[in-house]
Amino acid sequence: MSWIILFFAGLFEVGWAVGLKYTDGFTRPLPTALTIAAMIVSLALLGLAMKELPLGTAYAIWTGVGAVGTVIAGIILFGESMAVIRLTSVALIVCGLLGLKLSH
Repeated sequence: MSWIILFFAGLFEVGWAVGLKYTDGFTRPLPTALTIAAMIVSLALLGLAMKELPLGTAYAIWTGVGAVGTVIAGIILFGESMAVIRLTSVALIVCGLLGLKLSH
């Protein structure tokens, strides 16, 4: 169950990272409130997952899911680059995440 919680913590990290783009420097109230809420949920879920998972593994998975998800969101929502080196780098992050999961 802690792995599922951790995955959702990473998804909420994507939510707040994307939300930052929409806050316009925290000048737009609704996007700002939603971004802060996503931050709180993400950290709360991370904390719950860490009850059973090692610190280093949980944190690396959390940031990795957030990084990969944010890159994907940037491509879909903002037309960011899909350069081969960029996608290869994201694939390497995914390989690292799988390695951490398999080694646990």
